Amino acid sequence: MTPVMLSILGIVLLLVLLALRMPIAFAMAGVGLLGMVMLRGIDSSMQLVAGDVFRQFGSISMAVIPLFIFMGQIVYHTGMSTKLFDAAYKWFGSLPGGLAATTLASSALFSAVSGSNSAGTATIGAIALPEMKKYKYDKGFAAGTVAIGGTLGILIPPSTALIIVAVQAEQSIATLFRVALGPGLMITALLIITAVVIAKIRPNLAPTGERYSLGVRLRSLSGVLEIIVLFTVAIVGMMVGLFTPTEAAGVGAFGAIMIGLITRQLSWKKFLKATIETLRITSFVVMLIVSAVIFGRFLTLTRLPFDLAMWAADLPVAPVVVLLLVIGIYLIGGALMDGLGFLVLSIPLFYPLLGALGYDLIWVTIIVVLVTTIGAVTPPVGVNAFIVSGLADETSIIDVFKGVAPYYLPYAVVIAAFIIWPDLIMWAA
Repeated sequence: MTPVMLSILGIVLLLVLLALRMPIAFAMAGVGLLGMVMLRGIDSSMQLVAGDVFRQFGSISMAVIPLFIFMGQIVYHTGMSTKLFDAAYKWFGSLPGGLAATTLASSALFSAVSGSNSAGTATIGAIALPEMKKYKYDKGFAAGTVAIGGTLGILIPPSTALIIVAVQAEQSIATLFRVALGPGLMITALLIITAVVIAKIRPNLAPTGERYSLGVRLRSLSGVLEIIVLFTVAIVGMMVGLFTPTEAAGVGAFGAIMIGLITRQLSWKKFLKATIETLRITSFVVMLIVSAVIFGRFLTLTRLPFDLAMWAADLPVAPVVVLLLVIGIYLIGGALMDGLGFLVLSIPLFYPLLGALGYDLIWVTIIVVLVTTIGAVTPPVGVNAFIVSGLADETSIIDVFKGVAPYYLPYAVVIAAFIIWPDLIMWAA
């Protein structure tokens, strides 16, 4: 059996294991290690794996992962996210679809410090869904808004997904964060506009909330001042070169703890919960990276990524056709499995291909992350949609997917614009 045939067989076996619900980290590591043993023998394979994993985790820069996760957990457990929603509601609640706009704005702000799709969806959903029910919002529209708002967590810095992609694809975390901020804010604005337009066209879906005075709205900003300071010091400080990514993560985590202590929102019990949850999430992320290193080494040994890149480069079609094909694969992959897992799985296969076609891989990362995150609200395995369905009483998963449907349009517009005008992304690089 040729190495390329072995790699194809390995990919098929991996897909079968995933279909059987084996955790993606175990499936990738198992298939990758088995393939390496068949190619190089067990002793050589173990040496390669040990060297690759040590090089990956032997740098202090990897501390950025648990530190940013810890920062987000402290923010969550101290209740700062509740203040975010309250402030956003006082500013946007009186608009048509104001509660929906509030939900989306709060999701974006919370995403800036949590970096997680599921965490943002569960946190904001628990706050927003009862409020929208109280104001007689259509249950499908409300649920769809919460679910799509959660997708912002994968793009807005400090996104865990962006950190993992940067580590695996050997990209600069600071550059990727700087480049991702603009697209993240752009898609947030378009989602809010979409919610307002829907409410104007169909006011029965989203009755208007009460209007607050300017004084009340200004006073509500004190509730978000903590997160604004945290984000400005840690993320903006990193983007302008004041901190390295690891230093920024450390400053963010320490700042979150100090804010929690000063405001007396952080108890010992909440600190322990945040620590335990950080350990759980970090373990999951580390296992994903280790499995990606092993599977990526297996594919490299078979030379499949390089052969695929050469084959695509010789195709009698424009490079954009190959790009659109890859985007279609990411859309399907993100819908069929966990988006973060699919990103980790696909990078060793598709990044050499797109790089050989002349595409800037920073730009590619923003595009594929945007496309993949749509999978979190796309049937049949839309993780965010199922989380919202579980939070919302009497709201079926079908209602959630129907409520999400209008929000596909702004995502499609943004992705198309970024493909046509790459400088919309790369101006901040």
